[in-house]
Amino acid sequence: MYHQRIWGGNRLRTLFGYPIPSEQTGEAWVISDHPKGRTTIRNGVYRGKTISELLAEQPDWFAPKRPDRFPLLVKLLDANDSLSVQVHPDDRFAHVHENGELGKAECWYVVHAEPGAEIVYGHTARTREELAEMVKASRWDDLLVRVPVRTGDFFYIPHGTLHALGKGIVVLEIQQNSDATYRAYDYDRVDQSGRKRELHIDKVLQVTNVPNKPAQIRAKTAGSRFLQVNHYLDSPFFTVEKWTLHGSREEESGDRFSLVSVLAGSALLEWSGGELTVKKGDHLLLPRTLGRYRLAGDMEAIVSFPPGQAATLRKAG
Repeated sequence: MYHQRIWGGNRLRTLFGYPIPSEQTGEAWVISDHPKGRTTIRNGVYRGKTISELLAEQPDWFAPKRPDRFPLLVKLLDANDSLSVQVHPDDRFAHVHENGELGKAECWYVVHAEPGAEIVYGHTARTREELAEMVKASRWDDLLVRVPVRTGDFFYIPHGTLHALGKGIVVLEIQQNSDATYRAYDYDRVDQSGRKRELHIDKVLQVTNVPNKPAQIRAKTAGSRFLQVNHYLDSPFFTVEKWTLHGSREEESGDRFSLVSVLAGSALLEWSGGELTVKKGDHLLLPRTLGRYRLAGDMEAIVSFPPGQAATLRKAG
């Protein structure tokens, strides 16, 4: 599911070969069960079905007890221009103010960054009163913290964090299954109709964390001769790792489902009763009932799990 954005570009075609609908394609919702963009299964016996339909027909794929909703959403974002400075609410605030929506914690893996690219990641206000004064006076240069980024960087954006992608960046975003976003600043841009996009200053001032507390990422590396795992994050909402495969590796699905986004290379996935070749730009949902499976090839992938369900590395098969 593609979404045109005022800040979008064409890198989802040049990097991944996707048939994007315009030269301002900002987002591809690649694994999604949100009402604003539901993806469908591309192959296998459930081809053409949505994740909602899988939850109904195969609830044990996801959890011992069927979840009320699919918890995660995976996107690719192409920031050909800077995104608005924004903040997301937590679950409690979103439930009350956004018609039962989830909050939106998210994280970014930087797939591509032009030289000099940067993101907005936090603010300098020491009190909520100072934050309000600086926002209402449009003192954005004084307020916003800008951080340089490079390809391969990883960032966690908890609820209440002021943030924005800068131009020249493509990220893989893993987030809660939500679209609750409050814009603080949009560079006074206008859309094709000559209108400025809506801002949400009152809600921004209510949900932004003050003082700012940047999330600390301490990646841990483990693995074997054939598979290196960079473990980035265990949050209350998702666990995220990067897998780099060179050769053949056996894994076990265990008591978890996993989402796999292939960013480079290709591999053969084999399991009892089937096999599938996956390549750069493919996105997989591996059910918790899959059991033992084997990956063989040369591949880089971001792998995410529901909270508390990180993979357990074993000796190579």
